Amino acid sequence: MGSSNHSSVQPNDTDLFNKFVHLDKELSDTFYTLWIALVVVNAVIFLVGVVLNSLALYVFCFRTKTKTTSVIYTINLIITDLLVGFSWPIRTLMHYSARDCKSCALIHIFTYFVNLYCSILFLTCICIDRYLAIVQVEASRRWRNPNYAKGICIFIWVFATAVTFSILTMAMKFSYCCIAQILPLMVCEYFFPLIIITFFTTRIMCALSKPTLMHQSRERRMRAVQLLITVLIIFMICFTPFHVRQLAISINPGMPYNISLVFYHVTVTLSSLNSCMDPIVYCFVTNNFQSTMKNIFRKTEPEQTSGDIISVNKGSGSNAIIAFTNAIGTPLGLPSPNSTANS
Repeated sequence: MGSSNHSSVQPNDTDLFNKFVHLDKELSDTFYTLWIALVVVNAVIFLVGVVLNSLALYVFCFRTKTKTTSVIYTINLIITDLLVGFSWPIRTLMHYSARDCKSCALIHIFTYFVNLYCSILFLTCICIDRYLAIVQVEASRRWRNPNYAKGICIFIWVFATAVTFSILTMAMKFSYCCIAQILPLMVCEYFFPLIIITFFTTRIMCALSKPTLMHQSRERRMRAVQLLITVLIIFMICFTPFHVRQLAISINPGMPYNISLVFYHVTVTLSSLNSCMDPIVYCFVTNNFQSTMKNIFRKTEPEQTSGDIISVNKGSGSNAIIAFTNAIGTPLGLPSPNSTANS
């Protein structure tokens, strides 16, 4: 199928969902080289993301004694990243064996975006929790409760499911030109969390410049800043392009179809990249995460029974250059773990 045929497609002829189902086929037929390149990129993302997140899940579930609010949010984030990662082989299998199965496509699309938006919301929760732990210590003591955190996680799963279902329902009902109908839902699941994260990042950076207002050590405050900045970078790289594309189409429904098609596939690939970038966040959730990962790889010591994350040498974090952080890249200025208790 030539590109000229696609350029003449009138997107208003059918509902959004039917267009959505055939996007993979249209890219492979029209831009086959790009399709193969994205398949390779997604395969690398899948392998790296599954390995890193599986290791992280093991650490937080089985090598972490105290399940603080941050750890609870992180475990849920890891689960969403794993589910997003496993959606790629399912998507590829569907493309080559069941591309016309609308029921299969509906299930895949629904689960993919539920988990994607859960990732956004859990990242937001981690940032808010870190802000409360550093800046609003006394005021937040009551709310930073593991039972509350579990309730919030349940709410996020339900909320993301309901919103994604609403988006798909509208996609089945409205034509391509009516994509603006789902804009309010995008605001709830992307733009609002982005505003929250930007606000709290700014607040913590301002508080960092006034150490007299805070009782925590400078190292702990710096780690909080690094966490929020990392999350902000993940938002900019992974989630922003996809939502900018959606916004551009809602403003300009007449955008050339081939441009929209390529932009969609590239931005979806970038959104999947967050499963490889989120492990950087885990380094800041607890202060002994890196040394714990080092001990897992070296297998030099048995598990201990104390500490937020079970670690052997509390003072050895400065030398903890492990395979995990090498794979994802250690952020600049990453403080070495010490024995300071985590919030």
